[in-house]
Amino acid sequence: MLERGLTRSEVLVLLRRILQNDFTYGSGRILGSMCTNPPELAKTVYRACIEKNLGDPDLFLGVAELEEEVVEMMGALLSNPNASGQIVSGGTEANIVALWAARNLAKKERPEVIIPLSAHFSFDKAADLLGLRLIKVRLNKQFQVDVKAVEEAITDQTIAIVGSAGTTELGAVDSIAQLSEIALQHSLYLHVDAAFGGFIIPFLKDLDYDAPDFDFKLSGVSSITMDPHKMGLAPIPAGGILFRDNVIPRAIATRVPYLLEGRFLQACIVGTRSGASVAATWSILKHLGRNGFRKIVGKCMRLTQNLVEGVQGLRHMRVVAQPTMNIVGLTSKNFKAKSFAAKLRKRGWAVTPFTNHVRIVLMPHLRPIDIAEFLEDLRETL
Repeated sequence: MLERGLTRSEVLVLLRRILQNDFTYGSGRILGSMCTNPPELAKTVYRACIEKNLGDPDLFLGVAELEEEVVEMMGALLSNPNASGQIVSGGTEANIVALWAARNLAKKERPEVIIPLSAHFSFDKAADLLGLRLIKVRLNKQFQVDVKAVEEAITDQTIAIVGSAGTTELGAVDSIAQLSEIALQHSLYLHVDAAFGGFIIPFLKDLDYDAPDFDFKLSGVSSITMDPHKMGLAPIPAGGILFRDNVIPRAIATRVPYLLEGRFLQACIVGTRSGASVAATWSILKHLGRNGFRKIVGKCMRLTQNLVEGVQGLRHMRVVAQPTMNIVGLTSKNFKAKSFAAKLRKRGWAVTPFTNHVRIVLMPHLRPIDIAEFLEDLRETL
Protein backbone atom coordinates (compact mmCIF):
# COMPACT_ATOMS: atom_id res chain seq x y z
CA MET A 1 0.00 0.00 0.00
CA LEU A 2 1.23 3.47 -0.89
CA GLU A 3 2.09 5.87 1.91
CA ARG A 4 0.33 8.64 0.05
CA GLY A 5 -2.63 7.66 -2.08
CA LEU A 6 -3.10 8.46 -5.75
CA THR A 7 -5.60 11.02 -6.95
CA ARG A 8 -8.98 9.84 -8.22
CA SER A 9 -8.01 10.50 -11.84
CA GLU A 10 -4.67 8.68 -11.42
CA VAL A 11 -6.46 5.63 -10.03
CA LEU A 12 -8.94 5.58 -12.92
CA VAL A 13 -6.20 5.96 -15.55
CA LEU A 14 -4.24 3.09 -13.98
CA LEU A 15 -7.36 0.94 -13.73
CA ARG A 16 -8.31 1.50 -17.38
CA ARG A 17 -4.81 0.54 -18.47
CA ILE A 18 -4.93 -2.74 -16.53
CA LEU A 19 -8.49 -3.62 -17.59
CA GLN A 20 -7.56 -3.29 -21.26
CA ASN A 21 -6.28 -6.86 -20.94
CA ASP A 22 -9.80 -8.17 -20.27
CA PHE A 23 -12.14 -9.63 -22.85
CA THR A 24 -15.52 -7.86 -22.96
CA TYR A 25 -18.94 -9.34 -23.59
CA GLY A 26 -19.84 -6.42 -25.85
CA SER A 27 -17.07 -7.37 -28.28
CA GLY A 28 -18.89 -10.59 -29.18
CA ARG A 29 -15.63 -12.52 -28.81
CA ILE A 30 -16.45 -14.32 -25.55
CA LEU A 31 -17.74 -17.72 -26.65
CA GLY A 32 -16.82 -19.91 -23.70
CA SER A 33 -18.47 -18.21 -20.71
CA MET A 34 -21.74 -19.14 -19.02
CA CYS A 35 -22.15 -15.53 -17.87
CA THR A 36 -23.08 -12.45 -19.86
CA ASN A 37 -23.41 -8.68 -19.72
CA PRO A 38 -26.30 -7.76 -17.38
CA PRO A 39 -28.99 -5.36 -18.64
CA GLU A 40 -28.55 -1.68 -17.82
CA LEU A 41 -31.49 -1.82 -15.42
CA ALA A 42 -29.73 -4.50 -13.36
CA LYS A 43 -26.51 -2.46 -13.26
CA THR A 44 -28.41 0.63 -12.13
CA VAL A 45 -30.18 -1.28 -9.36
CA TYR A 46 -26.96 -3.01 -8.30
CA ARG A 47 -25.15 0.31 -7.91
CA ALA A 48 -28.07 1.77 -5.95
CA CYS A 49 -28.01 -1.17 -3.51
CA ILE A 50 -24.25 -1.69 -3.27
CA GLU A 51 -24.12 -1.25 0.54
CA LYS A 52 -27.05 -3.53 1.41
CA ASN A 53 -26.18 -6.65 3.40
CA LEU A 54 -28.55 -9.61 3.50
CA GLY A 55 -26.57 -10.94 6.43
CA ASP A 56 -28.30 -8.32 8.56
CA PRO A 57 -32.02 -8.40 7.70
CA ASP A 58 -32.83 -6.32 10.78
CA LEU A 59 -31.25 -3.33 9.00
CA PHE A 60 -32.23 -4.15 5.43
CA LEU A 61 -35.83 -5.28 5.70
CA GLY A 62 -36.63 -4.21 2.15
CA VAL A 63 -33.94 -6.24 0.46
CA ALA A 64 -34.82 -9.25 2.65
CA GLU A 65 -38.37 -8.93 1.32
CA LEU A 66 -37.00 -8.80 -2.22
CA GLU A 67 -35.12 -12.06 -1.64
CA GLU A 68 -38.31 -13.78 -0.51
CA GLU A 69 -40.02 -12.65 -3.69
CA VAL A 70 -37.08 -13.73 -5.86
CA VAL A 71 -37.15 -17.20 -4.31
CA GLU A 72 -40.90 -17.38 -4.90
CA MET A 73 -40.53 -16.35 -8.57
CA MET A 74 -37.69 -18.81 -9.17
CA GLY A 75 -39.60 -21.53 -7.34
CA ALA A 76 -42.67 -20.91 -9.51
CA LEU A 77 -40.47 -21.27 -12.59
CA LEU A 78 -39.41 -24.65 -11.17
CA SER A 79 -43.00 -25.81 -10.52
CA ASN A 80 -42.99 -24.94 -6.81
CA PRO A 81 -43.85 -21.37 -5.73
CA ASN A 82 -43.68 -22.56 -2.11
CA ALA A 83 -40.00 -23.52 -2.40
CA SER A 84 -37.60 -22.33 0.27
CA GLY A 85 -34.14 -21.01 -0.49
CA GLN A 86 -31.64 -18.20 -0.79
CA ILE A 87 -29.55 -16.24 -3.24
CA VAL A 88 -25.93 -17.26 -2.60
CA SER A 89 -22.54 -16.56 -4.17
CA GLY A 90 -22.88 -19.03 -7.03
CA GLY A 91 -23.50 -22.60 -8.10
CA THR A 92 -20.55 -23.91 -6.11
CA GLU A 93 -21.92 -22.64 -2.81
CA ALA A 94 -25.43 -23.81 -3.75
CA ASN A 95 -24.22 -27.35 -4.47
CA ILE A 96 -22.22 -27.47 -1.23
CA VAL A 97 -25.24 -26.25 0.76
CA ALA A 98 -27.46 -28.92 -0.83
CA LEU A 99 -25.12 -31.77 0.10
CA TRP A 100 -24.62 -30.26 3.55
CA ALA A 101 -28.37 -30.53 4.11
CA ALA A 102 -28.48 -34.06 2.68
CA ARG A 103 -25.66 -35.20 4.98
CA ASN A 104 -27.23 -33.73 8.10
CA LEU A 105 -30.62 -35.22 7.31
CA ALA A 106 -29.25 -38.72 6.63
CA LYS A 107 -26.90 -39.01 9.64
CA LYS A 108 -24.83 -41.85 8.16
CA GLU A 109 -21.43 -42.86 9.55
CA ARG A 110 -19.67 -43.02 6.17
CA PRO A 111 -21.91 -40.95 3.89
CA GLU A 112 -21.73 -41.54 0.13
CA VAL A 113 -23.10 -39.43 -2.70
CA ILE A 114 -23.65 -40.78 -6.22
CA ILE A 115 -22.82 -38.29 -8.97
CA PRO A 116 -22.33 -38.53 -12.76
CA LEU A 117 -18.84 -38.35 -14.24
CA SER A 118 -20.11 -35.16 -15.90
CA ALA A 119 -20.93 -33.45 -12.58
CA HIS A 120 -19.46 -30.02 -11.84
CA PHE A 121 -16.16 -29.91 -9.92
CA SER A 122 -17.92 -28.15 -7.04
CA PHE A 123 -19.09 -31.56 -5.83
CA ASP A 124 -15.46 -32.53 -5.25
CA LYS A 125 -15.14 -29.43 -3.08
CA ALA A 126 -18.34 -30.35 -1.24
CA ALA A 127 -17.07 -33.88 -0.59
CA ASP A 128 -13.79 -32.60 0.82
CA LEU A 129 -15.46 -30.03 3.05
CA LEU A 130 -18.25 -32.30 4.29
CA GLY A 131 -16.40 -35.60 4.64
CA LEU A 132 -18.39 -37.31 1.90
CA ARG A 133 -17.32 -40.15 -0.38
CA LEU A 134 -18.21 -39.46 -4.00
CA ILE A 135 -19.27 -42.40 -6.15
CA LYS A 136 -18.82 -41.28 -9.75
CA VAL A 137 -20.80 -43.33 -12.25
CA ARG A 138 -20.55 -43.67 -16.02
CA LEU A 139 -22.49 -41.84 -18.71
CA ASN A 140 -24.57 -43.23 -21.54
CA LYS A 141 -24.07 -42.51 -25.25
CA GLN A 142 -26.10 -39.31 -24.94
CA PHE A 143 -23.63 -38.00 -22.30
CA GLN A 144 -26.28 -38.38 -19.57
CA VAL A 145 -25.76 -40.28 -16.35
CA ASP A 146 -26.32 -44.03 -16.77
CA VAL A 147 -29.41 -44.60 -14.61
CA LYS A 148 -28.69 -48.30 -14.22
CA ALA A 149 -25.20 -47.48 -12.92
CA VAL A 150 -26.74 -45.12 -10.38
CA GLU A 151 -29.03 -47.83 -9.04
CA GLU A 152 -26.18 -50.35 -8.89
CA ALA A 153 -24.04 -47.89 -6.88
CA ILE A 154 -26.54 -47.49 -4.03
CA THR A 155 -25.40 -48.89 -0.67
CA ASP A 156 -26.60 -48.61 2.92
CA GLN A 157 -24.31 -45.54 3.26
CA THR A 158 -25.75 -43.65 0.27
CA ILE A 159 -27.28 -40.36 1.37
CA ALA A 160 -27.93 -38.59 -1.94
CA ILE A 161 -28.02 -38.73 -5.71
CA VAL A 162 -27.01 -35.82 -7.93
CA GLY A 163 -28.30 -35.18 -11.43
CA SER A 164 -27.42 -32.38 -13.86
CA ALA A 165 -29.86 -30.28 -15.87
CA GLY A 166 -27.33 -28.73 -18.21
CA THR A 167 -23.85 -30.18 -17.79
CA THR A 168 -20.85 -27.87 -17.84
CA GLU A 169 -19.20 -29.53 -20.83
CA LEU A 170 -22.12 -30.12 -23.22
CA GLY A 171 -25.34 -28.89 -21.63
CA ALA A 172 -26.70 -32.44 -21.39
CA VAL A 173 -29.72 -33.07 -19.16
CA ASP A 174 -29.72 -36.24 -17.10
CA SER A 175 -32.91 -38.28 -16.82
CA ILE A 176 -34.09 -36.54 -13.67
CA ALA A 177 -37.47 -38.29 -13.90
CA GLN A 178 -35.80 -41.70 -13.58
CA LEU A 179 -33.48 -40.45 -10.83
CA SER A 180 -36.54 -39.15 -9.01
CA GLU A 181 -38.11 -42.62 -9.07
CA ILE A 182 -34.91 -44.17 -7.75
CA ALA A 183 -34.67 -41.56 -4.99
CA LEU A 184 -38.25 -42.23 -3.92
CA GLN A 185 -37.81 -46.02 -3.98
CA HIS A 186 -34.70 -45.84 -1.80
CA SER A 187 -35.71 -42.85 0.36
CA LEU A 188 -32.72 -40.82 -0.87
CA TYR A 189 -32.12 -37.10 -1.27
CA LEU A 190 -32.03 -36.00 -4.94
CA HIS A 191 -30.25 -32.78 -5.79
CA VAL A 192 -30.45 -31.31 -9.29
CA ASP A 193 -27.65 -29.05 -10.49
CA ALA A 194 -29.48 -26.72 -12.88
CA ALA A 195 -27.09 -23.82 -12.35
CA PHE A 196 -27.11 -23.15 -16.09
CA GLY A 197 -30.24 -24.95 -17.27
CA GLY A 198 -32.62 -23.60 -14.64
CA PHE A 199 -33.22 -20.37 -16.55
CA ILE A 200 -33.35 -22.13 -19.94
CA ILE A 201 -35.30 -25.39 -19.81
CA PRO A 202 -38.62 -23.88 -18.60
CA PHE A 203 -38.58 -21.49 -21.58
CA LEU A 204 -37.50 -24.19 -24.04
CA LYS A 205 -40.76 -25.91 -23.17
CA ASP A 206 -42.64 -22.68 -23.89
CA LEU A 207 -40.90 -22.53 -27.29
CA ASP A 208 -41.93 -26.13 -28.15
CA TYR A 209 -38.44 -27.59 -27.86
CA ASP A 210 -38.17 -31.16 -26.61
CA ALA A 211 -37.16 -30.37 -23.02
CA PRO A 212 -37.34 -33.02 -20.29
CA ASP A 213 -38.84 -32.60 -16.81
CA PHE A 214 -36.18 -31.78 -14.24
CA ASP A 215 -37.72 -29.72 -11.44
CA PHE A 216 -40.01 -29.96 -8.40
CA LYS A 217 -42.78 -31.33 -10.59
CA LEU A 218 -40.95 -34.61 -9.96
CA SER A 219 -41.74 -35.56 -6.37
CA GLY A 220 -38.33 -37.12 -5.69
CA VAL A 221 -36.43 -33.85 -6.23
CA SER A 222 -35.30 -32.36 -2.89
CA SER A 223 -33.27 -29.34 -4.02
CA ILE A 224 -32.18 -27.47 -7.13
CA THR A 225 -29.26 -25.17 -7.92
CA MET A 226 -30.26 -22.36 -10.28
CA ASP A 227 -27.95 -19.41 -10.94
CA PRO A 228 -29.36 -15.97 -11.79
CA HIS A 229 -25.88 -14.77 -12.82
CA LYS A 230 -25.83 -17.20 -15.74
CA MET A 231 -28.86 -17.25 -18.04
CA GLY A 232 -30.79 -15.22 -15.47
CA LEU A 233 -28.67 -12.24 -16.68
CA ALA A 234 -27.98 -10.97 -13.14
CA PRO A 235 -24.70 -9.33 -12.10
CA ILE A 236 -22.11 -11.55 -10.42
CA PRO A 237 -22.37 -12.90 -7.73
CA ALA A 238 -25.88 -14.38 -7.77
CA GLY A 239 -26.30 -18.11 -7.33
CA GLY A 240 -29.45 -19.80 -6.12
CA ILE A 241 -30.32 -22.78 -3.93
CA LEU A 242 -33.96 -23.85 -3.73
CA PHE A 243 -35.38 -26.55 -1.46
CA ARG A 244 -38.69 -28.35 -1.89
CA ASP A 245 -39.91 -27.02 1.48
CA ASN A 246 -38.73 -25.04 4.48
CA VAL A 247 -38.04 -28.17 6.53
CA ILE A 248 -34.95 -29.31 4.61
CA PRO A 249 -32.80 -26.19 5.24
CA ARG A 250 -33.45 -26.43 8.98
CA ALA A 251 -30.95 -29.29 8.98
CA ILE A 252 -28.16 -26.75 8.36
CA ALA A 253 -29.65 -23.63 9.93
CA THR A 254 -27.36 -21.69 12.27
CA ARG A 255 -28.77 -19.22 14.78
CA VAL A 256 -27.24 -15.72 14.81
CA PRO A 257 -27.45 -14.72 18.49
CA TYR A 258 -26.95 -11.00 18.02
CA LEU A 259 -29.57 -10.44 15.30
CA LEU A 260 -33.34 -10.22 15.72
CA GLU A 261 -32.98 -11.24 19.37
CA GLY A 262 -31.52 -14.59 18.32
CA ARG A 263 -34.44 -15.44 16.04
CA PHE A 264 -32.43 -15.06 12.81
CA LEU A 265 -31.34 -18.35 11.20
CA GLN A 266 -28.83 -18.68 8.36
CA ALA A 267 -28.85 -21.71 6.06
CA CYS A 268 -25.93 -20.86 3.80
CA ILE A 269 -22.14 -20.71 4.05
CA VAL A 270 -21.35 -16.99 3.98
CA GLY A 271 -22.56 -14.57 6.63
CA THR A 272 -22.44 -11.29 4.75
CA ARG A 273 -24.40 -11.57 1.50
CA SER A 274 -24.85 -9.05 -1.29
CA GLY A 275 -28.23 -7.33 -1.19
CA ALA A 276 -27.31 -5.68 -4.48
CA SER A 277 -27.30 -9.05 -6.25
CA VAL A 278 -30.76 -9.85 -4.91
CA ALA A 279 -32.18 -6.45 -5.84
CA ALA A 280 -30.71 -6.69 -9.35
CA THR A 281 -32.09 -10.22 -9.81
CA TRP A 282 -35.50 -9.05 -8.61
CA SER A 283 -35.47 -6.16 -11.10
CA ILE A 284 -34.62 -8.45 -14.03
CA LEU A 285 -37.29 -11.03 -13.21
CA LYS A 286 -39.90 -8.30 -12.75
CA HIS A 287 -38.90 -6.39 -15.88
CA LEU A 288 -38.47 -9.26 -18.34
CA GLY A 289 -41.14 -11.65 -17.12
CA ARG A 290 -41.64 -15.01 -18.79
CA ASN A 291 -42.15 -13.41 -22.19
CA GLY A 292 -38.87 -11.50 -22.04
CA PHE A 293 -36.88 -14.59 -21.01
CA ARG A 294 -38.68 -16.62 -23.67
CA LYS A 295 -37.45 -14.21 -26.35
CA ILE A 296 -33.88 -14.26 -25.01
CA VAL A 297 -33.75 -18.07 -24.88
CA GLY A 298 -35.27 -18.23 -28.35
CA LYS A 299 -32.54 -15.94 -29.68
CA CYS A 300 -29.81 -18.04 -28.05
CA MET A 301 -31.24 -21.23 -29.54
CA ARG A 302 -31.35 -19.67 -33.03
CA LEU A 303 -27.68 -18.73 -32.67
CA THR A 304 -26.99 -22.29 -31.52
CA GLN A 305 -28.63 -23.67 -34.64
CA ASN A 306 -26.68 -21.21 -36.81
CA LEU A 307 -23.45 -22.51 -35.34
CA VAL A 308 -24.41 -26.16 -35.69
CA GLU A 309 -25.42 -25.70 -39.34
CA GLY A 310 -22.21 -23.78 -40.05
CA VAL A 311 -20.03 -26.48 -38.52
CA GLN A 312 -21.80 -29.15 -40.57
CA GLY A 313 -20.40 -27.42 -43.64
CA LEU A 314 -16.80 -27.70 -42.42
CA ARG A 315 -14.48 -30.57 -43.24
CA HIS A 316 -12.64 -32.28 -40.38
CA MET A 317 -14.94 -30.90 -37.68
CA ARG A 318 -18.16 -32.08 -36.09
CA VAL A 319 -20.53 -31.31 -33.26
CA VAL A 320 -20.03 -33.73 -30.34
CA ALA A 321 -23.77 -34.09 -29.69
CA GLN A 322 -26.98 -32.45 -30.86
CA PRO A 323 -27.34 -29.62 -28.32
CA THR A 324 -30.17 -29.71 -25.79
CA MET A 325 -29.64 -26.05 -24.96
CA ASN A 326 -27.30 -23.23 -26.02
CA ILE A 327 -24.05 -25.15 -25.46
CA VAL A 328 -22.18 -26.78 -28.34
CA GLY A 329 -19.15 -29.06 -28.21
CA LEU A 330 -16.84 -29.01 -31.27
CA THR A 331 -14.33 -31.75 -31.97
CA SER A 332 -12.05 -33.03 -34.71
CA LYS A 333 -9.56 -35.81 -35.29
CA ASN A 334 -7.18 -33.16 -36.60
CA PHE A 335 -6.57 -31.20 -33.40
CA LYS A 336 -6.17 -31.40 -29.67
CA ALA A 337 -8.69 -29.23 -27.85
CA LYS A 338 -6.23 -27.14 -25.83
CA SER A 339 -3.95 -26.32 -28.75
CA PHE A 340 -6.92 -25.52 -31.01
CA ALA A 341 -8.42 -23.24 -28.36
CA ALA A 342 -5.04 -21.48 -28.11
CA LYS A 343 -5.05 -20.88 -31.88
CA LEU A 344 -8.54 -19.42 -31.68
CA ARG A 345 -7.42 -17.24 -28.76
CA LYS A 346 -4.69 -15.77 -30.98
CA ARG A 347 -7.47 -14.78 -33.38
CA GLY A 348 -9.28 -13.06 -30.53
CA TRP A 349 -11.83 -15.74 -29.58
CA ALA A 350 -12.26 -16.87 -25.99
CA VAL A 351 -13.45 -20.49 -26.05
CA THR A 352 -13.22 -23.21 -23.40
CA PRO A 353 -11.17 -26.37 -24.07
CA PHE A 354 -12.10 -29.69 -22.45
CA THR A 355 -10.37 -33.05 -22.82
CA ASN A 356 -11.75 -33.95 -26.24
CA HIS A 357 -13.62 -30.90 -27.43
CA VAL A 358 -13.94 -27.13 -27.42
CA ARG A 359 -17.08 -25.72 -25.75
CA ILE A 360 -19.06 -22.85 -27.21
CA VAL A 361 -21.78 -21.19 -25.12
CA LEU A 362 -24.25 -19.11 -27.13
CA MET A 363 -25.09 -16.38 -24.62
CA PRO A 364 -27.35 -13.32 -25.07
CA HIS A 365 -24.43 -10.96 -25.76
CA LEU A 366 -23.74 -12.72 -29.06
CA ARG A 367 -25.14 -11.73 -32.48
CA PRO A 368 -25.51 -13.56 -35.81
CA ILE A 369 -22.55 -11.59 -37.20
CA ASP A 370 -20.35 -12.84 -34.34
CA ILE A 371 -21.19 -16.45 -35.21
CA ALA A 372 -20.58 -15.82 -38.91
CA GLU A 373 -17.15 -14.32 -38.17
CA PHE A 374 -16.32 -17.16 -35.80
CA LEU A 375 -17.22 -19.77 -38.42
CA GLU A 376 -14.96 -18.05 -40.93
CA ASP A 377 -12.02 -18.04 -38.49
CA LEU A 378 -12.85 -21.64 -37.62
CA ARG A 379 -12.60 -22.57 -41.28
CA GLU A 380 -9.28 -20.78 -41.69
CA THR A 381 -7.86 -22.25 -38.49
CA LEU A 382 -8.79 -25.78 -39.57
